Amino acid sequence: MQLRFHALAWASVCLFGLPSAHAQSAAIASTSSASDATPAGPSSERLAQDAAAPAAQSLGQVFVTATRGAKALEKIPGAVSVISRQEIEAQGLVSEDPSALLALQIPGYAPSRQKLSNFGEGLRGRNALLLLDGIPQTNPLRLGGREGYFADPMVVSRIEVVSGASAAQGMGATGGIINTITRRPTEPGTRQTIELKYGTQFHGDSASWKAGYMVEHKSDFDVVAYVGARTQDIGVDGAGRALATESLHQSADGFLKIGKDFGPQRLQLMVNRFHADGFDDRVDVPGNRATGQPTTSARGTLPYDAPRNEVRSASLEWTHADLAQGAASVQLFKQNFSARYSGGVITTFQDASIAPIGTLVDQSEIKADKWGVRASWVRPDLWTPGLELTLGTDYLDDESQQRLTQTGRVWVPPMAYKSLAPFGQLEYEWGSLTVRGGLRDEHSQLRVDNYSTLAYYGNRAVEGGERSASKLVKNLGAVWRFGQSGWSSFVSYNEGFGSPDVGLILRAVNTAGRSVNSLVDLQPILTDNVEAGLAWRGAQGSVSASVYRSHSDLGSQLVVSNGIGSLQRVPITVRGFEISGEWRPTRDWQLTGTYALTRGRTASTAGGAMDLDLGARSQGPDKLVLGAAWRLAPGWQAHWTQSVYFSRDANVGKLSGKTSLEERFKGYTVADASVSWDSPWGQLGAGVENLFNRRYLTYYSQANYSGTNDDYYAGRGRALTLSWRRSF
Repeated sequence: MQLRFHALAWASVCLFGLPSAHAQSAAIASTSSASDATPAGPSSERLAQDAAAPAAQSLGQVFVTATRGAKALEKIPGAVSVISRQEIEAQGLVSEDPSALLALQIPGYAPSRQKLSNFGEGLRGRNALLLLDGIPQTNPLRLGGREGYFADPMVVSRIEVVSGASAAQGMGATGGIINTITRRPTEPGTRQTIELKYGTQFHGDSASWKAGYMVEHKSDFDVVAYVGARTQDIGVDGAGRALATESLHQSADGFLKIGKDFGPQRLQLMVNRFHADGFDDRVDVPGNRATGQPTTSARGTLPYDAPRNEVRSASLEWTHADLAQGAASVQLFKQNFSARYSGGVITTFQDASIAPIGTLVDQSEIKADKWGVRASWVRPDLWTPGLELTLGTDYLDDESQQRLTQTGRVWVPPMAYKSLAPFGQLEYEWGSLTVRGGLRDEHSQLRVDNYSTLAYYGNRAVEGGERSASKLVKNLGAVWRFGQSGWSSFVSYNEGFGSPDVGLILRAVNTAGRSVNSLVDLQPILTDNVEAGLAWRGAQGSVSASVYRSHSDLGSQLVVSNGIGSLQRVPITVRGFEISGEWRPTRDWQLTGTYALTRGRTASTAGGAMDLDLGARSQGPDKLVLGAAWRLAPGWQAHWTQSVYFSRDANVGKLSGKTSLEERFKGYTVADASVSWDSPWGQLGAGVENLFNRRYLTYYSQANYSGTNDDYYAGRGRALTLSWRRSF
């Protein structure tokens, strides 16, 4: 394994070069409009590294806000990737699956499940905090794996990814942050855009359609408005077999952003409503894991309501560019989330007082309503040139629950969660050396009223109560730039604070006399992340490599035994190596490559030895992603991406009780290709997903040790998408 890894890493360096190591800086970056004019290409980190390029390249400046203020990317220690609008559009020619985009662009992100659920799609072996313009989209108390769909790609300007724990951002960022930034008009006047797409696999029930309309206006105020809808038939795998359900069938998005500048001040309102439905006219046909037969689907009527997601996000933001010689921002946000899952005759939902055991059909739905405030103030050149102070606070108020929709029963009781976190950061720049450190004082409180568990758990009465936790989390890092030689290095230490999946703990109480106050498993997850990197950047290429270690003494692992999941609080350590590269041999060609190795370990019992591999619910396989972008003629662009997911065997011979924890993944390779033309009639595009029609089973479906014949999912076969977009 080590020999194979070193060979691949060396090949990546030799063939592609890599983006700057601090182009993977721990930051969320905000880019100016000029950054949207950068060339398209498969490398998610290219935009970040272009921020450090000489002004003569005219690539546009990148403003980094992970430090809660504008900061040059190359001066921030850590790990960041920025996916530009052009990269989103290039991938959109092939697929609009947001998880597929992240898996291609982010080295440590696990493979996409190609489903409505993003459960098991971890970032460096942990859950990432998903944001939309800074608004939390993930739920701190009940992680249902449905948080990945919350906005149409048409409204997205860029996606910014912090890998590893974040003390500056907080709000549960123990594994990383993925912040989706929406559009903002940059040119005076009014511009309208129409987008149409049609896809097919040349089989019955495989067509897809999309239509979207957007208007952008900028004068003494600016506005962006969008409405769009999409439909996707069930589709087929590489063998022409119908895919299983639990995937997106229909979606619609309505988006509005209005802003106005008042001298150095700006006021901005954003609202977004995204709705997605699963299939209501198809039923799954179980596969056979023993013979390799995947789960398929057929026409049929569901005995329960169709799965769905609905997300409503809104924010009101005020910024002041010159308040007390510093820059200030205050954001008030609100988000309502609802996710209804597939149902059936599920063992956990059976209750003899309602219907005979084995006959009761039910399904669950998670609802979470949150609001909060994010505020910061950045004062440069405090007392002396080069010294910068950042002060701020974050507040989050969340109420979540999970109920059974067919019978109206409570599965997870209403949980009220409050989090307050003031923070401070200091940075000092001395020539080619930048040092940054800070503290974040996390305080959280959970309140749950009296409730009773389901009949499966014995109808146990649980006494309500309150739990609270506090922790001072720290970050410290430095970046050293090697003069004019193009070399740089960084080292960083970040701590993160987050909540375990409280809902899983509360719903599974099966002994009498328990109370919320006695459930010690409600203790928070504290994660520390240590990382170091080295980079070189030249005129035609770049190379970057970093190593990291992420550890939590009291992590959170879901263990499934006899089909029932329980949460264990055990230590978790994740180590990894990431290397990325870019080479531009000519003006019209760009070659890119990334390789990620992730090794997670955990314990079988609290306080026990680290004797288990981290499972597929958290960790993805090692992967190599190669890409090429070619300007074949004026107005013409072509893209090629090849993803290699290497085989992985984990926990061979290991048991949890009588349940085997063994995971085996055979690996697979898929390639995508696309071409676009900026014609006089608009941009015309054609993209092919799974170009060689590879037959494969998706990573999580293969590796998940608790998988059944009902969730043995095949990947999508070859799919053609034709698109047209016109702005006027």
